Amino acid sequence: MTTNGGFEPVFCTVVPPHVLDRLARNDDPALSGPARRTLLRDSELRSRRRVTTEFRLAAAPTAKAPSDQPLRTVYDAGHRTVLPGTEVRAEGSEPGQDATVNRAYSGLGATFDLFLKAYGRHSIDGDGLPLDATVHYDEDYGNAFWNGEQMVFGDGDGEIFLDFTIPIDVIGHELAHGVTQYTANLTYYGQPGALNESMSDVFGSLIKQYTLGQTAAEADWLIGAGLLAPGVTGKALRSMKEPGSAYDDDVLGKDPQPGTMDDYVRTGRDNGGVHINSGIPNHAFYLAATALGGYAWEKAGQIWYDALAGGELGERAFFGDFAKLTVKAARERFGAGGEELQAVEKAWEQVGVRIL
Repeated sequence: MTTNGGFEPVFCTVVPPHVLDRLARNDDPALSGPARRTLLRDSELRSRRRVTTEFRLAAAPTAKAPSDQPLRTVYDAGHRTVLPGTEVRAEGSEPGQDATVNRAYSGLGATFDLFLKAYGRHSIDGDGLPLDATVHYDEDYGNAFWNGEQMVFGDGDGEIFLDFTIPIDVIGHELAHGVTQYTANLTYYGQPGALNESMSDVFGSLIKQYTLGQTAAEADWLIGAGLLAPGVTGKALRSMKEPGSAYDDDVLGKDPQPGTMDDYVRTGRDNGGVHINSGIPNHAFYLAATALGGYAWEKAGQIWYDALAGGELGERAFFGDFAKLTVKAARERFGAGGEELQAVEKAWEQVGVRIL
């Protein structure tokens, strides 16, 4: 995969559009106002991504991270929308007074560490790509995104969403979109798009587990725990353990994620339901990882990484195509008679995905 125009990076956010749509229709302007502004900003960024990408790729920096260390830079947008903003922390500098800056810096490092130490991948592109992040983006911005070149974090509105650097798996989730961009470059629509979102949830969760030293049994398998404000009836944005159970709130509504193909959601919204149907492959990973036990990044995570980065996953892959590659990866890495292969095959069977 090349970065010279051979693909078009997508604009990927962690909060699904359907959540913001519902908030934008709320009668309380304190809730609807920030949601409407966030939706508008996301729409503008999504429509501008091709032009921005072409410009940034042409002017891409030549600096690379050393072989075993990240090259991080954190910027402050000052609640404006000009990227990247003012540089506030560079690689190797000491923590400052801004906790948001420090969390972003640490999250970039944790993501780099997992991919390097667990999978031998040198940064997001596999070739030492510098890791840039911008914090304090826009006013009350209720999202975080990867724009094909860098991470961007909003501070939330304080009513529904808190600071988007609080959950380390949100940081990992968005950076993992970059890994997918530089490997399979999965089309951001329908099942390929849901796989794209699922890859980010899988590796975002693994980054959290790796940082906390948790086994599969100890992990909460939540995406975005700590992001929802105290008044919201919910525990996270998504649950890999129990898709559809992350929140059930008067304002947010109920988490719509299915856990099996029986409840697959057919919709033209959210790029064909990429944030919704990702619950199915998410749950398959959870089932495989907990069946194998131990540290999830060592076996289940390795199998998923092999399938994603092995060069055989097509841009328009369906769930069954990816499932087939995970079975192949389990067999090749751990053997045909091992528990790993059995766990992977059973996980896909349990969520109703037929291995193509």
